[in-house]
Amino acid sequence: MGTKSITRNETIYVTKPTLPSLDEFLPYLEKIWGSKILTNNGPFHQELEAELANFLGVKYVSLFANGTLALLTALQTLKISGEVITTPFSFVATTNALWWNNLKPVFVDIEPKYCNIDPEKIEEAITPATTAILAVHVYGNPCYVERLQDLADTYGLKIIYDAAHAFGNNYGDSSILNFGDLSTLSFHATKPFNTMEGGAIICHDAKTKQRIDYLKNFGFADETRVMAPGINSKMNEMQAALGLLQLKYHKQNIEKRAEIAKRYRDKLKGIKGLTLFLPNERLNNYNYSYFPIFIDEKTFPVSRDGLYFLLREHKVFGRRYFYPLISQFPTYRGLPSANAQNLKTAERISSQVLCLPIYPELDMQTVDTIIELITNAK
Repeated sequence: MGTKSITRNETIYVTKPTLPSLDEFLPYLEKIWGSKILTNNGPFHQELEAELANFLGVKYVSLFANGTLALLTALQTLKISGEVITTPFSFVATTNALWWNNLKPVFVDIEPKYCNIDPEKIEEAITPATTAILAVHVYGNPCYVERLQDLADTYGLKIIYDAAHAFGNNYGDSSILNFGDLSTLSFHATKPFNTMEGGAIICHDAKTKQRIDYLKNFGFADETRVMAPGINSKMNEMQAALGLLQLKYHKQNIEKRAEIAKRYRDKLKGIKGLTLFLPNERLNNYNYSYFPIFIDEKTFPVSRDGLYFLLREHKVFGRRYFYPLISQFPTYRGLPSANAQNLKTAERISSQVLCLPIYPELDMQTVDTIIELITNAK
């Protein structure tokens, strides 16, 4: 049987924002219009922080206008200086947050199984100027958190986890977000839980939350006291209201994502030259934020880029998350740690990865068509 093109007018992207019905959102907007409270720690903001802390199983949540501002503020919160060891295999915002804080990124390679920063490469990169590790739970899979904590304790380092992919994911019996000194989240439109734009910092004690809340509101403690050189990175009331409504549907949205992921796995397993990404065995409540596959051009009929452009011809837009590596961008490629010889696994994975479309509204007929395009690629 020949491969059929997707005939619908709709273009299939790697993801599509999930939104509640407008009718459900209108009562929230009416409350905002009635109160005239649009921002500055309003009632919906406070309610969403409490609801998220309970839902995620964490102690303290501080909401932000977006995930990048959360990362920037996390680094300020812990007064990080000097060099920070991090991964080249992430969205560029991870490293940009270091640059904006006048910190020097030090890239180390990733491990091949879960694509996370390799703990065995970190120790040799530590210098007297190293103050922190900025790690990423790639595709929502937990880093080797115990080993990273051992390194941090031994060398007196802070750990910040960029957990933008990891909303709702548990490692064993605990939220991924309970590890490290701080974790940050993104609620961008592309994420399984979104507030259009948005983000958060997760911390473990009231004193740290107070500092975070000062920093995200210009440093104000009250009308006349400024406690720190803060910025304006607060989440507004409309974002918070949407988040409260989104939380009601999060579980069923993840169930739909899981069904799509299962269909991909069942149909694509065993194909020569195509490797499926498998979640960590200790990972619970996985959010299926991405569905990555890895193409070995030596044994698959086409290269990764060949498959990427083949799908595009049929209006299927996967994403090569993450390609190029952050270390290859002009801002960072001059750093000594950006040398490709030191990042061989990351270079290989970056050249092989392709994330397939996955979102709750994606129908199984389209999923099957995408699978057919991949299995018939030549």
